Amino acid sequence: MSGKSQGFLLPSEIRDVPGTEGWESMYPYFTRFRPEDDKVFWFYNAMHFPEPMPAFDVLTAEIPYQALGAFTTRVFSFPTTLGIDHRIVNGRIYITAYPVTEPKEIQRRLSIFQERAGHYFQNWNKLYEEWKGRMLALIKEVEDITVPSLPEFDDIEVVTKARGIAQNHYIRENYHRCVEAFSKMWHHHFEFLMLGYGAYLVFFEFCKKAFPEISDQTVARMVAGIDVFMFRPDGELKKLAQLAVDLKVDGKFGDGSNPADTLAALGQMGERGKAWLEALEKTRHPWFLMSTGDGFYHHHRSWNDDLSVPFSAIARYTDMINKGQSIERPTERLKAERERIIAEYRALLTSDEERGAFDQMLGLCHLVFPFVEDHKFYCEHWFTTIWFNKLREFGALLARWGVIADAEDFFHLHHTEADLALQEVSLAWASGGVPAGRGYWKPILKERKRIWEKLKDWSPPPALGPIPDDIADPALQMLWGITSETISAWARKPDAADEHELHGFAASPGVAEGVARVLKSANDIGLMQEGEILVCPVTNPSWGPVFGKIRATVSDIGGTMSHAAIVAREYGMPAVVGTGGATKRIKTGQRVRVDGNTGVVTILG
Repeated sequence: MSGKSQGFLLPSEIRDVPGTEGWESMYPYFTRFRPEDDKVFWFYNAMHFPEPMPAFDVLTAEIPYQALGAFTTRVFSFPTTLGIDHRIVNGRIYITAYPVTEPKEIQRRLSIFQERAGHYFQNWNKLYEEWKGRMLALIKEVEDITVPSLPEFDDIEVVTKARGIAQNHYIRENYHRCVEAFSKMWHHHFEFLMLGYGAYLVFFEFCKKAFPEISDQTVARMVAGIDVFMFRPDGELKKLAQLAVDLKVDGKFGDGSNPADTLAALGQMGERGKAWLEALEKTRHPWFLMSTGDGFYHHHRSWNDDLSVPFSAIARYTDMINKGQSIERPTERLKAERERIIAEYRALLTSDEERGAFDQMLGLCHLVFPFVEDHKFYCEHWFTTIWFNKLREFGALLARWGVIADAEDFFHLHHTEADLALQEVSLAWASGGVPAGRGYWKPILKERKRIWEKLKDWSPPPALGPIPDDIADPALQMLWGITSETISAWARKPDAADEHELHGFAASPGVAEGVARVLKSANDIGLMQEGEILVCPVTNPSWGPVFGKIRATVSDIGGTMSHAAIVAREYGMPAVVGTGGATKRIKTGQRVRVDGNTGVVTILG
């Protein structure tokens, strides 16, 4: 059946946004849709790329998909799936997963997978500790990269110590080191991650066969309440809030207050203010290196770069403390509930063999689950914050030489173009000449920024092309919530569905009614009011502080192991994820009912 008759356009039917002609020049040739792509199912990766891509930032799609595919296809040999491919249309990232469907090939790959994945599962804790060491070393490597200043005359030590290398050489070397470090980080990222999803998917499928009536979220709740590193940044905000109350400086925080004014006021409060500011400085690295996005866009600055988000959360937590309210997650209750569910379902199994398999698979899930969340802080947040800020130093170098108007314009160059511009500056410094780029790049970048802003007006379809018969990729199911059922629901004609209902994954149990607040970015979480229902494209760890304030959450995209689903379960609130278009159909101020038991969101008015 064609994609069009199912409600999805074909890639060839997508037209340019008026006024953005030529947008393709910002991206590599291999990211454009091809005629044969009309036969393939693609979906919009709004989870990671909710906005049009600036030219440089497209590297944050290109490199991750190289790494993901390498580990699923070539390193671990996942039996039923290869890698993920991507295309760009009107600045948006669409992806597809290549399945393995031939039974003999699945069995061949399975034998390879069992040997290789088994080695990691059997040595998980040891290998994970080694992984942390590699990540910390890589973060330090990027921190230590220097960007040459190119003074009139080079350092005298080039002569007195006979170094034999002028500093302009390090423009090329250190820029390339930044790009290669980013690639290494993403290979580290996927080294463990797909195994984590795979382990959960195997347990999930076992439960679905053994307990035909079990819900997806009940399976997920068997791994809820496990302490993970990813909650640490929000925990540090709670410590700072408690310290502010203890020191009686909490009056300097308030929703909407300017962080600079707050810091200045605390600096004038004597020893109490000084003590809090010292605690803040100790906390900022690394716990404030949290992107307000998910580490894929240069303009999603970290808490450390813009204190508005963390200070808004601290204001909220100090208010709760002063009212005698708990600011802690209900971890103990979740653990008790987890153990009750596990015991109930285990008791339904009728043989020692089944119980042994259940115990083994669940134990593996508990072992690997922390990495599924924790890697995000090391990779998408800590590393990427440092990385983007290091690249800004290269942008500042180009701006000083007049090649670009502002350091931030660097990110509207493709990474290969940035390389060329930097090499021309190196040549100009060496020759004593003037870079031709001064007259070349500025008009191009001005036009690209205009096009990029205009592309934001486009409302991308959730999917393109024909609906596949089956979805077998563990990442698509667990993270994005892409299954045959969800994409069929997305494809339904509007008149075939209740205009007041949205359907998604029942991600966290319970039912809640309240006023909706539609937010597109974590930068806007200060707009949330007490007891509202968060409606968003997707959440990431930087949204953590808002979960203590809301009554329920609804997202456009996500599966049972998406961040929104995991955090909602940890906070014990209803959640429906993977609705496909909640942010388009629900308006701020409307009253909605979120049924986290059935996966239905009802617009009440």
